[in-house]
Amino acid sequence: MAKLGCRKSGPRPTLGGREALPGARTGVAARPSGWTARAVLLTAALVTTTAFAADTLDTNALKRLVHQDCGSCHGLSLKGGLGPDLRSETLEHYEAEVLTSVILDGIPDTAMPPWRPLISVEEAEWIARYLLEPEAP
Repeated sequence: MAKLGCRKSGPRPTLGGREALPGARTGVAARPSGWTARAVLLTAALVTTTAFAADTLDTNALKRLVHQDCGSCHGLSLKGGLGPDLRSETLEHYEAEVLTSVILDGIPDTAMPPWRPLISVEEAEWIARYLLEPEAP
């Protein structure tokens, strides 16, 4: 009688010249396990959702983000506070790409945090263009 955790003696099953995992069936075509199939489906759904979301930005939510989240440091009217003034007349000398980079990656050794973990590149680009519009904030 074999003890728990001990293998029976005899030849070890091999798979392609390598030792197979204990309990593995040899000579049987491999099928994806249930978790693999679910992971593939989830990945496909996320890719599709992300691609669709990039085409449909929620501009009202982004405006709220600018005025509430950015406003917590830059002032609720974006005229400045802990952070500098974000009104279009004070930002007009910046290119949208520069502002997008600052939004996504922050400014090291300052209170400006990176937003890349929280928003997409497309959303940051929209925010940068919004801040540069004369009628913004």
